Amino acid sequence: MSDGDPDPLIRRAEDIDYETVDAAEGVEKGVLLNEGHGAPNFAIRRFTIAPGGEIPEHTNDVEHEQYVLQGEYTVGIDGEEYEVAAGDSLFIPAGVVHWYRNDGDEAGAFVCAVPNGDDEIELVD
Repeated sequence: MSDGDPDPLIRRAEDIDYETVDAAEGVEKGVLLNEGHGAPNFAIRRFTIAPGGEIPEHTNDVEHEQYVLQGEYTVGIDGEEYEVAAGDSLFIPAGVVHWYRNDGDEAGAFVCAVPNGDDEIELVD
């Protein structure tokens, strides 16, 4: 590695801080890696959606790549509803309206990768 290359990093599960997500109900987010940890291109976050939890309709300025870790929940993307479960992957393009709802009895969780940098989140009325 050259002097300008980032250093490898291992972050342990117990080192991840989770916070509630504004404008959502029953949702927490933990930043696993981002540019503050030396990752030059992408941020990886982990979200949990409690039973009855939801994230309202919104758009983001950046694309999202997601992998469902556990549970089953509904995702609305561009006017269509999808039931997703552990092992499913999603791609949500930048600017596309999307939302999440967990009507089940078990928590849902997913990992979400986004490009580093500014991301304007806009709630849809």
